[in-house]
Amino acid sequence: MNLLLAAPFIVPLLGAAATLLLRRTPRSQQTVSVLAVSAVIAAAAALLVVTADGTVLAGQAGGWSAPLGITLVADPLSALLLTVSAVVLLIVLLYAIGQDVGGLSRAIPQVFHPVYLVLTAGVCLSFLAGDLFNLFVGFEVMLTASYTLITQAPTRERVRAGMIYTVVSLTSSILFLTGIALVYGLTGTVNLADIAQKLGGAPAELRTVLALLFLVVFGIKSALVPMHFWLPDSYPVALTRISAIFAALLTKVAVYAIIRTQTLLFGRDDISTVLLVLAIATMLVGILGALVQDDINRVLSFALVSHIGFMIFGLGVGTVAGIAGAVIYLVHHIVVQATLFLVNGLIRQHVGHTSLSAIRGMNAVSPKLALFFFLPAMSLAGLPPMSGFIAKVALFEAGVAAGDWLALVGVAAGVVTSLLTLLAIFRVWTRAFWGEPMPDMVEARSQLRQGANRRGLRFMTATTGVMVGIGLLVAAVSGPLSEVAFTAARDLVERQPYIEAVLGTGTQ
Repeated sequence: MNLLLAAPFIVPLLGAAATLLLRRTPRSQQTVSVLAVSAVIAAAAALLVVTADGTVLAGQAGGWSAPLGITLVADPLSALLLTVSAVVLLIVLLYAIGQDVGGLSRAIPQVFHPVYLVLTAGVCLSFLAGDLFNLFVGFEVMLTASYTLITQAPTRERVRAGMIYTVVSLTSSILFLTGIALVYGLTGTVNLADIAQKLGGAPAELRTVLALLFLVVFGIKSALVPMHFWLPDSYPVALTRISAIFAALLTKVAVYAIIRTQTLLFGRDDISTVLLVLAIATMLVGILGALVQDDINRVLSFALVSHIGFMIFGLGVGTVAGIAGAVIYLVHHIVVQATLFLVNGLIRQHVGHTSLSAIRGMNAVSPKLALFFFLPAMSLAGLPPMSGFIAKVALFEAGVAAGDWLALVGVAAGVVTSLLTLLAIFRVWTRAFWGEPMPDMVEARSQLRQGANRRGLRFMTATTGVMVGIGLLVAAVSGPLSEVAFTAARDLVERQPYIEAVLGTGTQ
């Protein structure tokens, strides 16, 4: 087993155990957590360097040869998303530490750090799993941690949201297990590469049913319309640090699972029409929901749902260019969503809430905060030269090149959604940031600057600024990012490099 493949989820688990033992010394907990996630970044970056040229790195736990045993696989797609996710996990962790240092959160740090590291391990295992069962385990590890995190600092609203989240997640997990059982019954294996070889001989109708079943499983987890209803009721009520990481990563891990299973296990034409229809519906329904919300958290949550549709659109197009566009959009959206939720958390620190009807003049109270909101918001809307513009152009070009009428409808829906996103962002900007600030906001700002927790607030602001900078960096390195995305897309479409690495010469 290559240690690089195991490190991204073994190190956080060891860190979780250590932070549990160190629960009486918060400073030690913080140090261990930061070191553990930093080690994940180092391992993920090394995997990205190794796989950027299209190399697929496979390893078998315990020396069992594939398809037996536990298979871990890193290819350009998983390594890229692992690296970006690890960086976001570290920034959000530092933001949370700033909150704790400043006494600005009601979360329990002794619980937060071990659970956060378990969540990190689950995210990493999901990206690296080379078989369906360990993909299931990765999701369950991640979701078990998220059940605890979403109810940190419990209130009636959070407990209710946690119950909705738990019931929906368990439902999708049961369907996931059902899908694994059906695939195993049909092929006699749960290894993804082995299934890819054996499922090709199955009747087309049966393959389509399985493809739809896995689309429903991961569609629930990624909040695809019409399976999205749980997300706007769950994410906005969680603590900022939690909603930021949920919005950035949990739905994206599910999108990754959709891309992985639909490209590797099933043929392009099996459900491409369904994917395009769902993508169009997700884009439009999500953004229309965002336009009528009065809370910034809920606006961002509905926008999150809407923009999942862009990624599924790229997969529905099914060409190398379309999938590459989806990969670029995944990277862009992970960073932008985390940034916007962190900014929203800073707004809450200043005024105590995020209701648009009771905020005015934030630009005058904190110009830095206004800038931090403006830049990622413009990227989300897709204005040039931001990363959102680059990702959308890649998707639209792929849709037009495909020539299919439904793909062209998808492009039109994407353009409309982008304009409506700009309108939703403009509405938030004009209501929350423009105008004369309310007197209580100025007073609250003054107290915050002079209070004992100002050190923590500065730390939170600095980490949010770093996140904004990473968003700009994604746009600046769009050339190399596109190269990796196209390499990943070619591997996904060809499938053979992945299969050979796991079952052939790449098996260790």
